[in-house]
Amino acid sequence: MSINYYQQQAGHFYQSTVTLDMTPLYHRFLPRVPAGGHILDAGCGSGRDSLHFSRLGYKVTAFDASPALVELARRHTGLPVAQCRFDEFKAPTPADAIWACASLLHVPQAELAAVMAHLAEQLKPGGVFYCSFKYGQGESSREGRHFTNLDESGLKQLLQSLPLHIAEQWQTGDLRPGREQEPWLNALLVKVTP
Repeated sequence: MSINYYQQQAGHFYQSTVTLDMTPLYHRFLPRVPAGGHILDAGCGSGRDSLHFSRLGYKVTAFDASPALVELARRHTGLPVAQCRFDEFKAPTPADAIWACASLLHVPQAELAAVMAHLAEQLKPGGVFYCSFKYGQGESSREGRHFTNLDESGLKQLLQSLPLHIAEQWQTGDLRPGREQEPWLNALLVKVTP
C-alpha cells in the first residue's frame, strides 16, 4: 500500500524532504558511528541522509522499496541505491550503524519485530540503530500510506524479543513546514553483544 503511494507521489515526496535540515538528529547519531564506518540507510527515500553521510566519509549502503524513489535517490547521491523491501535486504558487509529515518513506520505492526530482527542481523555487535515513528499507539492509514505508531511503552514492548536495547529515546516535532506540531518518537538502539 505505502509503496504504491511513493510510486505515485515520488516527485512531490522528494521535493518536500530532500532539503530538510536533519542536523539535530545527525548530532545524536553520528558520534556513535566509527569514523569512516559502514552505515545502512534503510528506506532511504530521497537519499538526503545517504548523501550527507557519504560526504562525511562514511561508507553508505542505501535501499528503498519504491523503484521511483530509488531512481531519484541514485541521481541525487550518485550511490548505487538498491531496490528492495526491509525483509529482503542483505548487507554486503556487516554494518556499524543503521539509519531508518521515518521508514519502519510503514511496516505493519504484526511484522515489525521480525523486520527489525532481520535488520539487526546486518548490524555488528555494539552497532547503533536509529529509528523514528509517528508518536502514538496502534496503526492507521492516511492518503494511501500505512503507519505503525509507537510511544515509549510500545517501543519497549517491541524490543522485548530483539537483540537491541534503548540507548536513548526522545520526542521531536515534524521537520516539514506546517507540520511541526506532529510529534515523533526517535530512538537510538544498540545491538547487544551475544
